[in-house]
Amino acid sequence: MKAAVVFQKGQIPQYADFPDPELNQENQSMIWVKAASIKHLDRARAGGTHYSTENQKHEPTIIGSDGVGVLEDGRKVYFFSKKGTVAEKAIADQKMIVPVPDELDMATAAALPNAVMGSAMGLKCKAKLQPGETVLINGATGVTGKVAVQIAKLYGAKRIIVTGRNEEALQSLYEMGADEVISLQKKDEEFRQRIKDIHQETPIDVVLDYLWGHSVEMILSSLKGEGNFSHRTRLVSVGGMSGDTIQLSSQILRGTDLHISGSGLGSWTPEEFKMLLTEIIPEMFQAAVQNKVKIETETIALKEIETIWKNEIQNGKRLVVLI
Repeated sequence: MKAAVVFQKGQIPQYADFPDPELNQENQSMIWVKAASIKHLDRARAGGTHYSTENQKHEPTIIGSDGVGVLEDGRKVYFFSKKGTVAEKAIADQKMIVPVPDELDMATAAALPNAVMGSAMGLKCKAKLQPGETVLINGATGVTGKVAVQIAKLYGAKRIIVTGRNEEALQSLYEMGADEVISLQKKDEEFRQRIKDIHQETPIDVVLDYLWGHSVEMILSSLKGEGNFSHRTRLVSVGGMSGDTIQLSSQILRGTDLHISGSGLGSWTPEEFKMLLTEIIPEMFQAAVQNKVKIETETIALKEIETIWKNEIQNGKRLVVLI
């Protein structure tokens, strides 16, 4: 079969022949792949820089961690696979397969789940967002941040505040459900003051963060209590695009009813991951069919993988390989 294969660690994936996968367990299914998205995770693993691969001995590997395809009986499904997905065929554990509505196009079905994992899981499982609450999404102009705005609205958020650096992308978030946008290009004091003002007007219940770094330091200082009873705020870290560490004053923790957690594969419980597959992703597929959740994609053919690999994809779009 044809596949996108990394033959040497750090090498660009090659469009090449690769042995067909073989079923060797009763709980596995063969999938004829039709589309697979390319995420930061896939690029890092392919380049050998992700923590899950940096100490492994490299062998020729098919890139990709999830995809959309059809089973032998013709049913359309989304799936995870540790054996690679950017190929004509893949094998997946039957517990890692999710039905895809016939009405949903392959590119959207391939692109949406990863963004759902990076948004709905944080909002629903970690922040436990309730209808009527106020949400601040820090770094909302990327693919997952845009989906997070829409999902927060679906989950009943009363007010959604978003931050980001790209002014054009920030303004587009109004159409997706944002109530206010705050540019991260503002001066620090101006940014902090606006967060303080918002927190006084409609206390911020949830902060969903994709950046970490300095912007989170400013947000936390803006939420700091002043010796009186403070509003409870749940901050969920999903990404660290602006840095992996922050300076956190102990006074903020002592003076603020603040709950900090993270959302990612290592922080989810088995029950939460099962909910992702059986409830959350199917719910968001239906929302996409009804145009309540949208994700922008840029598609390429499998044979183009070598030429597109190092190209910059337009901000806010997910690259999807059609097979």
